[in-house]
Amino acid sequence: MLFALTTAFALSQAYRTVAAIMAAPLQADFHLSAQALGLFAGAFHFAFGAMQLFMGIGIDLHGVRRTVLTAFPLAIAGSAVSALATSYGVLVAGQVLIGIGCAPAFLVCTVFIARHLPSDRFAAISGLTLGLGGIGMLLTGTPLAWLIQATSWRMGFWVLGGLATLAWLLIWSLVYEPARPAAVAKACATQKKETFLEAITKFGALFMLPHTLGIVLLGSVGYASFISLRGLWLGPMLMQRHGFSLVQSGNVALLMSLASLFGPPLFGRLDPGPIHRRRWIVGFTLLLAGLFAVFAMTHSTVIDVAGPILIGALSGYLVLQYADVRTAYPAAITGRAMAVFTMAMFLGVAAMQWLTGIVASVAIAHGTDPFTAVLASIAALLTAGALAFTLLPGPSRAN
Repeated sequence: MLFALTTAFALSQAYRTVAAIMAAPLQADFHLSAQALGLFAGAFHFAFGAMQLFMGIGIDLHGVRRTVLTAFPLAIAGSAVSALATSYGVLVAGQVLIGIGCAPAFLVCTVFIARHLPSDRFAAISGLTLGLGGIGMLLTGTPLAWLIQATSWRMGFWVLGGLATLAWLLIWSLVYEPARPAAVAKACATQKKETFLEAITKFGALFMLPHTLGIVLLGSVGYASFISLRGLWLGPMLMQRHGFSLVQSGNVALLMSLASLFGPPLFGRLDPGPIHRRRWIVGFTLLLAGLFAVFAMTHSTVIDVAGPILIGALSGYLVLQYADVRTAYPAAITGRAMAVFTMAMFLGVAAMQWLTGIVASVAIAHGTDPFTAVLASIAALLTAGALAFTLLPGPSRAN
């Protein structure tokens, strides 16, 4: 069942990274500026992130299966809308539909793991799930670049829509709600079912806890840095800085995606536990910030190819943040806590892609290298997130 759920997550990973390979043909067809391209890439993540709260409520009230089966058809519809788009506005609308449809894709995996698999294996199993889901990004490397070069970017959306349909059918066939342990089932049976308003209120209570702000601020920049590079700026940078072809850029994106597959399972197995985990998270965030800073200041072809691959491998430390959230809140609100964290992650992706689009446009207007400005701004945001996570209150050991 977890594998079936992971197929939807893999497709969401593919959808969120199409902009890096589709950027050049979309700019040519719709005459897009760097800022407009950033908004196109961010539209998926704005919709995805904004829906996390509602998807968390849906999972808590109606279960994993019903939530994902209800939402995911919107991603299929969004693929068709994007493939048929005749204007920039319709293209963005398609991205919004895809983002809403994919909104529960990873959340259902993490909640399923938290509810039905051993708690002491949460980080390891989540890491494996992230790694398997990352296979979706392989599709938007060389294969998508080759497909677009041979046909058009529209065919890319048709193919992804077809694969999303197969994933929906697999979930419909294999996934059901496993029986809860007897103690949990008895507790649930004696509780009055929540109303939607009560569920919203409980989400609000999460933000009143003092340690939530630091978690949310760091969560909004870590994954965003990886996706902003892999999902938006990598292709344009390689093509404009070094004259790479679309397929050559796709090859680098493929290698970055491959490296990112091994990171989450590795960091899941190396998880140092709750006592030292937060120091690891801060340390690797600052290391990532340093890499982006070096990446920004150099214009070497070797660094511009090797840097993204190294960043892809190190991005696996983000699985430790999920494990941190898992232990930072009581078990009764695990689903909502995961939803809040996931919402922060993907709204952060949307905000970073939109912001870096503005940064690139301003840099171009002032006659400076837009990619230096973009990468330096990402490094600064990562540093700020690490400082917030360190200086703001952390969770009590009781949780």
